[in-house]
Amino acid sequence: MTTAKKQYDLWCKKVTDEALKKELEQLKGNDAAIENAFFKNLEFGTGGLRGDIGVGTNCVNIYTIAKASAGLAKYMLKNNFKAVAISYDSRIKSDLFAQKSAEIMASFGIKAYVSPTLAPTPFLSFMVRELKCDMGIMITASHNPAINNGYKVYDSDGCQITDDAANAILSCINTIDPFSLTHDSFDNYLKKGLACITDTALENSYIKNVLAQSLNFADGLSVVYTPLNGAGYSIIPKVLQGHKLDNLFLVKEQAMPDGNFPTCPFPNPEKPEALNLGIQELKKTGADILIATDPDADRMGVAVKHNGDVVLLSGNEIGVLLADYILSLRKNSGMLVKNPILVKTIVTTELAVNIAKKYNAEIVSLLTGFKYIGEYIKTLENKGEMNRFIFGFEESYGYLAGTYVRDKDAVVASMLASEMAAFYKKQGKTLVDKINEIYKEFGRYSHELLTYKFAGAVGFSKMQKILKDLRNNLPTQIDGIKIKEITDYLTQTKFNLPKANVLKFDLQDGSQFIIRPSGTEPLIKAYLTAASIDGLKTLDKIKNYLKEIFS
Repeated sequence: MTTAKKQYDLWCKKVTDEALKKELEQLKGNDAAIENAFFKNLEFGTGGLRGDIGVGTNCVNIYTIAKASAGLAKYMLKNNFKAVAISYDSRIKSDLFAQKSAEIMASFGIKAYVSPTLAPTPFLSFMVRELKCDMGIMITASHNPAINNGYKVYDSDGCQITDDAANAILSCINTIDPFSLTHDSFDNYLKKGLACITDTALENSYIKNVLAQSLNFADGLSVVYTPLNGAGYSIIPKVLQGHKLDNLFLVKEQAMPDGNFPTCPFPNPEKPEALNLGIQELKKTGADILIATDPDADRMGVAVKHNGDVVLLSGNEIGVLLADYILSLRKNSGMLVKNPILVKTIVTTELAVNIAKKYNAEIVSLLTGFKYIGEYIKTLENKGEMNRFIFGFEESYGYLAGTYVRDKDAVVASMLASEMAAFYKKQGKTLVDKINEIYKEFGRYSHELLTYKFAGAVGFSKMQKILKDLRNNLPTQIDGIKIKEITDYLTQTKFNLPKANVLKFDLQDGSQFIIRPSGTEPLIKAYLTAASIDGLKTLDKIKNYLKEIFS
């Protein structure tokens, strides 16, 4: 009998939740489905847990959430931690999982502060910091499809946990039998003072901190906004409407929370199809720009009305535009500190290096994942240099101005994008005009992100084998173009960065590609860069090479 089948039989005996009992019954006799649901425990790392909602050790359900929460509680008690902040987004069962997390925490004597309603991930980071909690839990699967949910863990600084903390928490999680856990009801914990629902003053304080990052008003601009049925639905319109916009239009079908995401199966502002309804509204209303945020409102995408067409900006382009806007306005107003710092990730455009040089700013490149940007802000804080942090961004549509949170924040990004578009509109320019000016000054950088999915037990094994084989057989050239340098972030000593499962290939003609497995999904991601028009031909050769090794 396989391990998966043993786990399935155990769950059939132990599960008491009626909905999950029905799901177990439906799996009966389907060996492949049982294998996928039980072949392993959901992986827990710096990105927490993420997976399909459903029954099984490899899925997100009340038992896997309870197991994770109990393990986290044990870790907290070992470190004499006493309070946790908990929030959630619009995904299916997010509110249920948040409540279950609070109940488990309270059962261990840890006080749980819970947001009164769904809220953006950056608000959870703010909650942790403002309430001086020891840790935070955010129930979200970010921009994943509706079938997914997840569980992200934050430290006392409001930053996603480090590798060391994740490993220590996992050790505690592995000791937990979810079927042996007992707890009282959430309402009873409220009465006992072991759970607390936060009030509106916290949100008001968060908004105040967001507005403090503003450099202009957005008067003269019309904006279409879509939260993609997510957690930005309430707070971002509040911020934008208070920013003196001429008009704010909402995409009605996507304006309210709905974890089924009925109009966009992939509620990700990185994906053009997710913006279709927003673009229709942009054309219909004659507004200037479309702003879209993902379900937990930490990522933001922008589309621009330009010369009668609608142009979608990439995450790299939005980040470069915001960096240039913030640095230039701070410099012109005398608000730019000495030795400012611009932070990006290693897979984010090198065009940011040129922007930093233009304003005599230091550029810092970190591993992929916004937690590293959050950790870097903490490093600056420890040195008394936190005011040097001007802006941080990653190509996957994540941005942060200010240090009031330690994660990417689509709320502040939406505000800055709208005021930036208004600023250039007064000069007779669109954001497309402005990015073209930057390209004219520094050269055009072209980027492409490719993803290769490896679902289920078989896919997981295949993904691990491909990466191992690649390391054992590193290429020296791609279709005749010599590879100048290969950097393996598992073994490199050139950069002062933690070890990471990332390979970077620099080609002789200036092109580049970076390969890494996703930390939260069964994917391998490839980031391709061409630093010239001629380099676009190289990208095709790189894509052909990747197709061969990942097929």
